[in-house]
Amino acid sequence: MASVTVPFKIVLEWDAEAHVWVSHVPELGGISTYGDTLEEAITQTREAILGYLETAAEQRIPLPDDSALLRAALERRPAAV
Repeated sequence: MASVTVPFKIVLEWDAEAHVWVSHVPELGGISTYGDTLEEAITQTREAILGYLETAAEQRIPLPDDSALLRAALERRPAAV
């Protein structure tokens, strides 16, 4: 299975009140998620990015500027089994 890497800026912050790592992806409308550990927050963020891109493709929602790379990545992504 081929893998495509598309870089996104991910902002990670420790929320001292909730005791979780919170992530934001500014290029994708500021989507946000969290995890109890840094690794979990990053994993959740990857899933959120994929969900955003899949929904954008299905609903024909325009992607952010400089989205040619994103479109190419989505076109090369293997179909779900």
